[in-house]
Amino acid sequence: MPVFSAALARLVNGSRSKGISSSVTKAFKNFKEDKMSRIVHFELPADDPKRAKAFYEKVFGWSITKWEGPTDYWLVATGPDGEPGINGAILPRVMPEQVTTNTISVVSVDDFTKKIVDAGGNVMMPKRAVPGQGYLAYCTDTEGNVFGVMEMDPTAK
Repeated sequence: MPVFSAALARLVNGSRSKGISSSVTKAFKNFKEDKMSRIVHFELPADDPKRAKAFYEKVFGWSITKWEGPTDYWLVATGPDGEPGINGAILPRVMPEQVTTNTISVVSVDDFTKKIVDAGGNVMMPKRAVPGQGYLAYCTDTEGNVFGVMEMDPTAK
């Protein structure tokens, strides 16, 4: 089974996710059913998140802060709000083959996981609640690439 975000998977198992990613929340505010789905968040796995933090801050000037939640999750702001681009996170690498995972905004996780399967993809982690944020599923495309689909719903528990 391809690797998916273990830190975010832990979040969906009952933890409150206060402020996990303002970039995701802001991106969803402008999302409409008649628009294309967009990548709204990335996750960079790291053997040493503190070392990765220092690298990305030094090289790109990103602002990286430790999330106050129960998991080792570092929020990454890649630039000011209102400019093109997305924000993301750094998390501990769980398996050597773990790669960067992008999360795509969708109107309905249920509808999109059906579309994904119908188009030849697979659902690797079924829809789960990310408390206070919405609903998330991890999938693979026809080439084996892992990605998330997320439906925002601040009432998710």
